[in-house]
Amino acid sequence: MPDFSDGAEVAHAAKREARTALLARRRALTAPRRAAAATRVQAELTALVRRLRPTRMTGYVPVGSEPGGPDLPDALRAALPAGADLLLPVLRDDLDLDWAPYAGPGTLVAAGRGMREPDGPRLGRTAIVGATLVVVPALAVDRRGLRLGRGGGSYDRALARVPAATLTMALLHDGELLPALPAQPHDRPVGAALTPSDGLLTLPLPASVDHAMG
Repeated sequence: MPDFSDGAEVAHAAKREARTALLARRRALTAPRRAAAATRVQAELTALVRRLRPTRMTGYVPVGSEPGGPDLPDALRAALPAGADLLLPVLRDDLDLDWAPYAGPGTLVAAGRGMREPDGPRLGRTAIVGATLVVVPALAVDRRGLRLGRGGGSYDRALARVPAATLTMALLHDGELLPALPAQPHDRPVGAALTPSDGLLTLPLPASVDHAMG
């Protein structure tokens, strides 16, 4: 049941304001800066994938100014060991996420909210449970690991299904790892963030690093 308390309304309004500011900041990034950030994020993430050698991981297709670049799925697929699965999200009508394997260039189709998704068979909402590396988008993450998404709640529901021991991470631009974000009870944290300048950061971060963030 939705929480209509004063505290929930304040948090909801604060999140909406933060989204507006963060999206405006992303839109202001120049094409060269976006390309440079995508190159660094891809390099860090693919190096991690080669070290971890997951047999199943999740990714996504960045859209617009999202970090990682539109060819991120191809870079991840090339870094995975032979026979491993890269699952990409498929947005359901109820805004929950199904998952489908990425089979390579030419297998993505346009979907709602500007997303592109695989045209192959759906594996169900619980397919994410078997992933050993879960990579998700975010507008920002704070030092506690709490992430701010676009407001649909899709990834909060998906992350709620992920075992606690699974490595979950969000891809960010520089300046999007913040000291604190407004949060509500349904918000799910991630265990790591990856930024172009700082690389992979394990969360939560100690309060002593707050002065270096934001």
